[in-house]
Amino acid sequence: MHFRRKILLKLMQFGDLAFLGMAFLISAWIFYDHNNRLLLFEDFLSLRIKVENFLIGIGLLGVWNIVCASLNLYESKRLSTISQEIPDILKATSLVTLTTASAAVLFQIDMISSWFLLSFWALTTILLCADRIGLRVILAWMRRKGRNLRNIVIIGTNQRALAFAREIQTNPDLGYRLLGFVDNPWEDSPNKKRVEMPILAHLDTFPDFIRTLSVDEILIALPLRSYYQQASQIVAQCEEQGILVRMLGDLFSPKLAKSAIDDLGPHPTLTLNTGAIGDQAILIKRIVDLVIAIPAIILLAPFLAGIAVVIKCVSPGPVFFIQERVGLNKRIFRLIKFRTMVQGAERLQAELEHLNEVDGAAFKITHDPRVTPLGRFLRKTSIDELPQLINVIKGDMSLVGPRPLPIRDLLEFNEDWHRRRFCVRPGLTCLWQVSGRSTISFTKWMELDLQYIDKWTFWLDLKILFKTIPAVMKGSGAV
Repeated sequence: MHFRRKILLKLMQFGDLAFLGMAFLISAWIFYDHNNRLLLFEDFLSLRIKVENFLIGIGLLGVWNIVCASLNLYESKRLSTISQEIPDILKATSLVTLTTASAAVLFQIDMISSWFLLSFWALTTILLCADRIGLRVILAWMRRKGRNLRNIVIIGTNQRALAFAREIQTNPDLGYRLLGFVDNPWEDSPNKKRVEMPILAHLDTFPDFIRTLSVDEILIALPLRSYYQQASQIVAQCEEQGILVRMLGDLFSPKLAKSAIDDLGPHPTLTLNTGAIGDQAILIKRIVDLVIAIPAIILLAPFLAGIAVVIKCVSPGPVFFIQERVGLNKRIFRLIKFRTMVQGAERLQAELEHLNEVDGAAFKITHDPRVTPLGRFLRKTSIDELPQLINVIKGDMSLVGPRPLPIRDLLEFNEDWHRRRFCVRPGLTCLWQVSGRSTISFTKWMELDLQYIDKWTFWLDLKILFKTIPAVMKGSGAV
């Protein structure tokens, strides 16, 4: 069974690469501009491919494998639905298309146009979604015929065990055959009457019973605080016999944190994460940051150099303002931005505290006397923030995330829930910047930061990036 599953997943992986290559070739053929006419396909195939373009293509396949691994696209989807899998496919195809666009800019690949990218994204998305839907239809048909099923035994007859049993019985597409339950002598009798499958054994007879039973998976639904020793023995026995074990945990009931089991070296650990952005999402977010930030800083380099020259000419002092800010998990990093104030502006802040126009820990003055005339323009257009692309490339920041605060502001926090904003990397732009920017209250600012963390998706980042452009153009709320 495990061998066949591995073969199927490998075939899926090779099939995806074939679809990716097919979409690339079709898009290149359709949008290859040859005297404004469509080439015959055999003529297109006869075109010579540059070595560097071939290497870039190989690199994109590598990026695809990394993205798919981070999204777990090649792991068993038995317990998931197609509605859960399609968003991951959209993320993967969007990331690869974005990477292709960046490669086209960096390496000046004329063949890759905006129409090519749109066609490539659409074709890969359609082909991969159709492939996954078709595979699920075939597997669902096989499972209804009694094939490709995994035998499962549930240990415990409490409400959670029964709810799980009903789930797999009412969804045959999941591909499970419920053999029955393992009960214990002191379980309450009303629960037993609701069990529609046989009680196969009791906890005290389970060790002998499992040795001869044909079973693929064991689900432990016992309350672990009461049955820790028995559950440990079951895990040890299944481990010896090579039986997969799943566990319905009930140790904690956190309000926000999501739980997962991770391996810390040789030690399994229960992880409680208070942010919606998990390890896989962090990797995707990092890839997007680099794919956008590196080409952006290369393309903007002449413009940034011009701004630096102007700053140097009109205001004495350094071009850049470098300040220690609070980053991920309250790590301190050096933020880079164009200087918009007179020299020694930080030393003058104490004298201006009485003019602060915002509540909470932040410090803002609409007509700050320390800001130079050029600095006012740079702030209004957010041009002063562009050097932070360097911080994004270094990994201190992300393109989207809560704005990094000065150390002074952190020391002024008086609510613990405010500090949860530090569980993600700070960003170049954020939700509150496209929701009124400095015109909102400090409390609303913190609430929007936490809303971003709790509801994060890849699409939310793209939405914020696109909404940032008109907000910057209008200078809404900038000071």
